[in-house]
Amino acid sequence: MNDKNTAIIFDIKRYAIHDGPGIRTTVFLKGCPLKCLWCHNPESWSEKPQLALRTARCIRCGRCLQACKNNAISLIEKSYITNPQNCTACGTCVDACPSAAREMIGKPFNINDLMKEIEKDVIFFDQSGGGVTFSGGEPLMHPEFLLEILKLCRHKEIHTCIDSACYAPQDILEKVAASADMFLCDLKHMQTFMHQRFTGVGNEIILQNISCLSTLNKTIIIRVPIIPGFNDDHKNIEAIGSYVVSLKGVMRIDILPYNPGGLEKSDRLIYEYDLMESKTPSPAQMEEIAQILRNQGLNVKIGG
Repeated sequence: MNDKNTAIIFDIKRYAIHDGPGIRTTVFLKGCPLKCLWCHNPESWSEKPQLALRTARCIRCGRCLQACKNNAISLIEKSYITNPQNCTACGTCVDACPSAAREMIGKPFNINDLMKEIEKDVIFFDQSGGGVTFSGGEPLMHPEFLLEILKLCRHKEIHTCIDSACYAPQDILEKVAASADMFLCDLKHMQTFMHQRFTGVGNEIILQNISCLSTLNKTIIIRVPIIPGFNDDHKNIEAIGSYVVSLKGVMRIDILPYNPGGLEKSDRLIYEYDLMESKTPSPAQMEEIAQILRNQGLNVKIGG
């Protein structure tokens, strides 16, 4: 459903204060070309709706087994297990579950219905200088839908922000940039080998696209997740700082401590995710990294 009228959205977060200026509504679109091993939203990787199961809520009533028409659910050692190869994510078992143990992650949103959801918060946008942020996953995977909703937001004078890894064809990035007010650009590592190893893709396209946004005079916030053992060494931090200093339009660089929340989310999904478990950097470590970047003349914020 990757078209200009419909997209799969897995969350709408209201009153967000870390996804751009002011109070914002953040819309999370499904689908991502990166597979970051520390990902906080593994449910965003697939473009399609997915089934999740909260086992602690299951009351072992068996209604899901009775409802499933695809032979995807089996009773194994008093637990109702779903086979992802047979599951079509039809949602029948979700509707049949009386304890809300089963849920669908992601549902199709028509562009007009999404706009109605966004407009509910206009009063907060106006009072705080906020707006709507399109995140994911990777919103640039839905270019036609994104361009249409950006046009509607501009018509309504709603500030727009794109939270992106910037891994997309440059022509798509340029079209989106013409309609969006701000970009939150994820920057993970300056060595393409390490980037490939931990995210599944190299960083060449990402760096080119961030530089492109700079030449287009877009307002940019760079966001760097700090993952011990991956990108927290001083050499990489200094290289990130040197690159960001060379850009125009960078309002700030945010450094974000590793958040293990993705591990718990991946356990609920019926699909296998091979995520790494890292340590959350201490406040002292985050301050040390921030100081390295500040010494390069950058405006740094710890946390989103």
